Amino acid sequence: MTDQMTVTEEETLDELGPVDWIVVEFPGSRFDGTIAPTLTDLVDRGIIRVLDLLMIRKDEDGEFEAFEISDLDDSEIGRIRELETAMANLLSQEDVQSVAEAVEPGSTAALLVWENLWAAPFGSAVRHAGGQLVASGRIPVQALIAAVEADLEEEE
Repeated sequence: MTDQMTVTEEETLDELGPVDWIVVEFPGSRFDGTIAPTLTDLVDRGIIRVLDLLMIRKDEDGEFEAFEISDLDDSEIGRIRELETAMANLLSQEDVQSVAEAVEPGSTAALLVWENLWAAPFGSAVRHAGGQLVASGRIPVQALIAAVEADLEEEE
């Protein structure tokens, strides 16, 4: 039984896709759950799996409160509550503290950790071929927009 369980865990880890995280801030604490349908659509289509999601509210004095999905009202989160049972609760108190320090006073932020399911088969194939990830990165959308706008200005 133990050997079989180990094989199952190894198979599950072998199929794990890349895991990313983001923090999105809503100045003036204007979070109303309108992003929930887009997030649940990504989950429903098997593109991502939400591993953890935490909301952080920071008052004007810099004091903050962190909320798990179960602590929030349905009007704030929409169908995201349905994802809660699959979450791994990966975030530590230190993670929350670090994110809270980056959030502007008077704002609400969402800290999202997800697995990229679409990339899992490729990652598994790379590992089976003896390869390993040696570098990774992300180009912020704002940087892409700025580059495109600069190119357009040069063309004019």
